[in-house]
Amino acid sequence: MSAAAAMDATAVSHNATATAAAALGAGGGLASLLPEVQTLELLVAVSIFVAIHSLRQRRSQGLPTWPLVGMLPSLILGLRGGDMYEWITGVLKSRGGTFTFRGPWLTNLHCVVTADPRNLEHLLKARFGSFPKGPYFRDTVRDLLGDGIFGADDEVWRAQRKAASLEFHSAEFRALTASSLVELVHRRLLPVLAEADGGVIDLQDVLLRLTFDNVCMIAFGADPGCLSQGLPEIPFARAFEDATEATTVRFLTPTAVWRAMRALGVGHERVLQRSLAGVDEFAYDVIRRRKEEVAAGRGGRSDLLTVFTKMRAEDGRPAYSDKFLRDICVNFILAGRDTSSVALAWFFWLLDRNPRVEERIVEEIEGIVAARKAAATGEVEEELVFQPEEVKRMEYLHAALSEALRLYPSVPVDHKEVVEDEVFPDGTVLKKGTKVIYAMYAMGRMESIWGEDCREYKPERWLRDGRFMSESAYKFTAFNGGPRLCLGKDFAYYQMKFAAASILLRYRVHVVPGHPVAPKIALTMYMKHGLKVTLSKRDNKGRRL
Repeated sequence: MSAAAAMDATAVSHNATATAAAALGAGGGLASLLPEVQTLELLVAVSIFVAIHSLRQRRSQGLPTWPLVGMLPSLILGLRGGDMYEWITGVLKSRGGTFTFRGPWLTNLHCVVTADPRNLEHLLKARFGSFPKGPYFRDTVRDLLGDGIFGADDEVWRAQRKAASLEFHSAEFRALTASSLVELVHRRLLPVLAEADGGVIDLQDVLLRLTFDNVCMIAFGADPGCLSQGLPEIPFARAFEDATEATTVRFLTPTAVWRAMRALGVGHERVLQRSLAGVDEFAYDVIRRRKEEVAAGRGGRSDLLTVFTKMRAEDGRPAYSDKFLRDICVNFILAGRDTSSVALAWFFWLLDRNPRVEERIVEEIEGIVAARKAAATGEVEEELVFQPEEVKRMEYLHAALSEALRLYPSVPVDHKEVVEDEVFPDGTVLKKGTKVIYAMYAMGRMESIWGEDCREYKPERWLRDGRFMSESAYKFTAFNGGPRLCLGKDFAYYQMKFAAASILLRYRVHVVPGHPVAPKIALTMYMKHGLKVTLSKRDNKGRRL
């Protein structure tokens, strides 16, 4: 139906009204109804126009754009469908990899969404300076992340990045990460799994506890003890979880609305304020004790907090305030906890659906164990602990984890804001201030990027002659790319491979039949209902008992 048709419909309505008025008579008592009839005529005409406009927009934009409310109804329907990420993927496919989302009038919900590797290389590398995180992202997460590396730009970001990079590549840091991981896996994770004894456990929760304790040891030099037998609730961990969830809600709420809710202390903003108090209480207590240790000459630790606490400005005073130290550590906890644990949860779910892949992983692990036994000159320890060089040789496991991250990236979407007029390589025009969303989840499901089998879990796509071969960071963006490439990428892979190999050597993981699995809308791709599993022991050859 065209605009001309709408005009015809309006004309018909108008003629009908005129005829009715003439029949009633200009001076008749019923003629007073004429204004009401004309109002009805206007409403009918507007309704027809809106319907036609919607249909035309559906054809030209891939989804309807309504007057005043923009594409918000389509987004709401996508959310009601239970999987917003699949909705975004479908729209991107229909629009060739990039589309413009128009939110309601007078809101900040307008953005360009892309899954085109050419555009990602443009914004993450070629024109990096033109695409900072931007004030919208920074203001939205500031209460939780402060001036930490996730939301920082320019010199604030560069200073943190430089200091953290030096630490991540130091021998002391590598030793700390390896020793803490051995302690957590062999003294806590494996005993917790053994305690399950065939019962149902939430593996996602267990893995979150593992990585939370691990990253707190690395960031704060403090052990919250989440992964202990009995799986106790830890106030700091609960507060951190609630704070990240409440912060996520802000991205789905107009800025003026959540700011008003914050001022009034209601809804999710009340939850955020309460949970931030718990996060800050823990963080500032650790910072106080660490500064006392450093002042007393007992600051021999290698964790990030100790390193940043020791830094001095040119005048000899501490380089960073307590608030800034808190921000640095909270940011690294957010990055380090979720990337590995969420990826491992999806990995074990995928293995349950793809037993062939699990068999190949176990064969690889068994081969490494057999090689160690063959090379041993004495007794092999009863409790086998994988060495770093053995973990490095797990090529198929590395590929299987990368394939899980391709399909279920820990961060499904990320955000930038353009500071000057730009044009993407695909021709999309970006005006200054435009928010850009790059959709990593959708990228893993684009046939134009990964081929017709893009939705298949296929670790072999990462292997060449049995060796792992990485892909471009602008095609596989699970660890970001360009100057903001994840500093902890190597550590994350080591952590995931060590934990996965230690579990799979000893257990077969079975997802409980009928357990619903779907992504949760959050800063990271949690499973909405957790991952309920049972475990069955393998014999000493890695076979199921």
